[in-house]
Amino acid sequence: MPLRLFDTHTHFDVPDFDPDREHLASQAKVAGVEALVLIGFVASRFPDLLKTQQVINHLSEAPQAYLAPGLHPFYIQQHRVEHLQQLESLLQQRDCIAIGEIGLDTFLAEHKQPELFAKQQDYFQQQLELALHYQKPVLLHIRKAHAETLALLKKQKFQFGGIAHAFSGGVEEAKAFIKMGFKIGITGQITNPNAKKLHRVVQEIGAEHLVLETDCPDMTPLCCQVSTQQRTRNTPANLPYVLHGLAQCLQTDEKRLAEQLWQNTQQCLRL
Repeated sequence: MPLRLFDTHTHFDVPDFDPDREHLASQAKVAGVEALVLIGFVASRFPDLLKTQQVINHLSEAPQAYLAPGLHPFYIQQHRVEHLQQLESLLQQRDCIAIGEIGLDTFLAEHKQPELFAKQQDYFQQQLELALHYQKPVLLHIRKAHAETLALLKKQKFQFGGIAHAFSGGVEEAKAFIKMGFKIGITGQITNPNAKKLHRVVQEIGAEHLVLETDCPDMTPLCCQVSTQQRTRNTPANLPYVLHGLAQCLQTDEKRLAEQLWQNTQQCLRL
């Protein structure tokens, strides 16, 4: 039986893919990618998410494309109250698989400023309330804010789980998210031998708590990078390389691992 892979985190709607999106979607299908999630980050791109889903789902040979709109914490200065209203309208009018990507991000010094971080927390909390109301899992973006993210999830008594995307925390943080019903999203970073912290997390928690993602056009697997000077565009067709890196890290059979990851994804996205 051929591999069935699910790319749980893509930005396949962004302009990087405008020249050859349909061709790349077909390539992904040939590579075993049966489904992918189109992730939101700013309200101005919601129409592009919808258009991209429509284009992909009308192709004869392409992964099934699912929607997960949301307001990304990194772009907090762009977000307005009406954008939350637009998000809720999408949830009411469209079949959205989840809300994402949402969360907290203090990677930049400016995002640590009390006013901006408070706004991040407010928008995260309001999107969690939407997820609770519409009974949707959430796709989390967390950078240098794992404790604060967990605290807000607990405060909201969030019970629909989801995915901690491109996980960068430690073992105990991973276990805390798993306890709250989340899977841990693994990107092409797993192919980097220097990503020792990630390797430890994966080996400690095991395959039953993991899902795959490309986070394309970013997070390109090491073996797919053609230049050390500039970014090599990542695509959904590279997902098998993430699987391969993960299988090596776990010292397990790729086919068996792929089936486990498929089941994990079906479970956490309630398919």
